[in-house]
Amino acid sequence: MGVANGLNPASKENKAVVLLSGGLDSATALAIASAQGYACYALSIDYGQRHVAELQAAQRVAAAFAVVDHRSVRVALEAIGSSALTDAQIAVPEEATEGIPVTYVPARNTVLLALALGWAETLGARHIFVGVNAVDYSGYPDCRPEFIAAFQALANLATKAGVEGQRFTVHAPLIAMTKAQIIRAGRDLGLDYGLTVSCYQADQQGRACGLCDACRLRAQGFAAAGVVDPTVYRPRG
Repeated sequence: MGVANGLNPASKENKAVVLLSGGLDSATALAIASAQGYACYALSIDYGQRHVAELQAAQRVAAAFAVVDHRSVRVALEAIGSSALTDAQIAVPEEATEGIPVTYVPARNTVLLALALGWAETLGARHIFVGVNAVDYSGYPDCRPEFIAAFQALANLATKAGVEGQRFTVHAPLIAMTKAQIIRAGRDLGLDYGLTVSCYQADQQGRACGLCDACRLRAQGFAAAGVVDPTVYRPRG
């Protein structure tokens, strides 16, 4: 599992698929991959999330970093349900909760990484970047180091490239960073966080609610980093 400070700069011939949701973390992962010299191919997934404004944000971020290609794939995870992010009948929590919250989407990161793996093999890329974080998030099982390590092992067992010795590396450069550390890293790489959308219930203009878990963590991160928060919030009342 790669980390941001543990990789040698790659040549531009090295391709990487970067999962890009349009949120703060995935945008930072793209900034890191780009800074390390990878030719970046951004992959966004429309999985039926209520906060579809993040997909528009992904387009902005991909353009800002001049990725080689940016593709969006539709996967109907709302058909499975059981998450506040895909089911409008389940309220997005606006207070901190114990345990894994209802914003957990069953199998989401497994599905997203599988799609990134498929595209990487097609491209001849051997690197996948994902912006998962195990420090600030709510204990999601698919944001943990053990999951990333297990998926990397799976990638090298389940692909033609892997079994023929062209091994894949899944990079999770943010996994042990605090939100403040992530924000400082992105700032130092020239990332404009005003392009991103993190809110779980952002409106069509991408304006944040300021109340959900993602909004709270984002605001706390900017405050702790001592960086001006560019988030646009929708009016309350």
